[in-house]
Amino acid sequence: MIPSRYAHILFGFILSGLMSLMVSGISTALASGLDAGFPGRWIVGAWLPSWTVAFPAVLIVAPITRRLVGALTRA
Repeated sequence: MIPSRYAHILFGFILSGLMSLMVSGISTALASGLDAGFPGRWIVGAWLPSWTVAFPAVLIVAPITRRLVGALTRA
């Protein structure tokens, strides 16, 4: 098990992985179609590169988003 102090990093890792998987899959399918080469284009050509950007971006943007949500809502 991972210590709870790393929960925000694990959350960002999983969230960025799933979101980039979905978005890159849709984008790749729309741009190139669903054929036999689709899985390789999607995973290697689109998803992995996008995840390398998405993961650090989530770690940077999440605290800003939390503060913004806190400012726009009330208890």
